[in-house]
Amino acid sequence: MAQSASDAGFARHIWPRLSRFVTSVLSLLVTLLGLLAFTFMLSHLSPVDPVQQIAGDHASEATYAQVRHELGLDQPVLVQFWRYLEHLARGDLGLSRLTNQPVANDLMQTFPATIELATCAMLFAALFGISLALLAAWKPGSLLDNVARFISLLGYSVPVFWLGLLGLLLFYAVLHWSAGPGRLDDLYVYTLEPKTGFVLIDSWLSGDREMFRNAIAHLWLPVVILGLLAMAGITRLLRAALLEESSKEYVTLARAKGAGRGRILLRHIFPNVLGTLVTVIALSYATLLEGSVLTETVFAWPGVGRYMTNALFSADVPAILGSTLLIGACFILLNALADALTWLTDPRTR
Repeated sequence: MAQSASDAGFARHIWPRLSRFVTSVLSLLVTLLGLLAFTFMLSHLSPVDPVQQIAGDHASEATYAQVRHELGLDQPVLVQFWRYLEHLARGDLGLSRLTNQPVANDLMQTFPATIELATCAMLFAALFGISLALLAAWKPGSLLDNVARFISLLGYSVPVFWLGLLGLLLFYAVLHWSAGPGRLDDLYVYTLEPKTGFVLIDSWLSGDREMFRNAIAHLWLPVVILGLLAMAGITRLLRAALLEESSKEYVTLARAKGAGRGRILLRHIFPNVLGTLVTVIALSYATLLEGSVLTETVFAWPGVGRYMTNALFSADVPAILGSTLLIGACFILLNALADALTWLTDPRTR
């Protein structure tokens, strides 16, 4: 009798959590499927004719029809999408018409560059964004607060591609503080042994410190340009959360007990907004992964963003779908991770 009651209690506690987990997984899969379907339909509205790109402008009707049949473009769109899903279930992302290589191989070669750029930009954004938000909340309405608000407004208002072009003009062409576009100078590109795909790590492992410094010289400017976007969001949202928390009764009580402003901010207020901060950082990181397209294009950074841009201009449907699937999966997984971390760090959500 006691054993059955224990089993019933265990089931009451485990079943809701298992149900939520299954629901979350199904929601992720449905979201990815919808993203793929939407991208697939849009790709067929492109004015670029992939058959003509392959067969040539002067191909005969028979050749044109043969190429169209080989690509499967003579089938209805729904049939084409279903065949793509069948190949995707086997881990086959298709063959890129631009590089004539499997899309999966292309993404494995380009994704480390995007990860490296987005991660360094996220570290920059988190460090300065949290610092600015804390300084702004420490003395609301002060000069520091106004500076933090101005930087947030600047990061949101100025287009990232314009900042990138302006940064190249100023720091590369005029001041020569940056090494310019690309990940390395041509001198090192063909001598670096790609072990991990991350230039900073590979150049350090090579033992060539001059190559490592050259990698940093290429990296710092796109990191700052891309990081300004995430820093603006972190500063604005964290500042708002800190100021909102400052009006709570426990803060008033701490002040009445004689606690200093800095102690209240760091020991009492900041821990209570960690859930918000984790969510903002995770979503900002996902935004950097998908928003690096323009930055990679401006700085000739050989990442997924630039790969997707070239695929879009060439109507390379397999490459477009593969890139969209990768970035979409990262965004959705980071969103789910943010929810899980918020659940762990903030007892109020439980």
